[in-house]
Amino acid sequence: MLLPFLIIGGIGLVLLLISLVLGDIFDQFEIGDGAISGTALSVGLVVFGAAGALTASMGLAIVWAYVLAVVLAAVAYVFSVLVVRNLTRSSDGVPQSAVGLTGVSRSDITPAGGEVSLDGPGEVERRLAYSDAPIAEGVRIRVIEHAGTRVKVTTD
Repeated sequence: MLLPFLIIGGIGLVLLLISLVLGDIFDQFEIGDGAISGTALSVGLVVFGAAGALTASMGLAIVWAYVLAVVLAAVAYVFSVLVVRNLTRSSDGVPQSAVGLTGVSRSDITPAGGEVSLDGPGEVERRLAYSDAPIAEGVRIRVIEHAGTRVKVTTD
């Protein structure tokens, strides 16, 4: 009697691991504008399997195991969809450009590299920097290009 719950829960666990490693598998199909979330579906299947196995092992009638498993799986699915949507909406997704920000060189900067501290919102760490002409440590700089994690700077 436990076998169907264990199989469904196991399938949900495998899908959950795939979703966590590769991303939401249903995003590729664009079904219902995100109405079906692979992560949420996986969570629902895991909860269905666990709730059914626990209920069946407590000696209740099998029909109650299925009813409780379906109800808890539906609640877990809806909760997971809401959490995934809120997390998706709150993510920035696009890194902000540092072009135009000013700061101070924290090491000698050459075409090969150096470090700067920038004066801007969210700029709490040093950044790797390079420049066309050598810039000494402690000089005010301005960012003129932003490429990945490095910035190209010139004296301000």
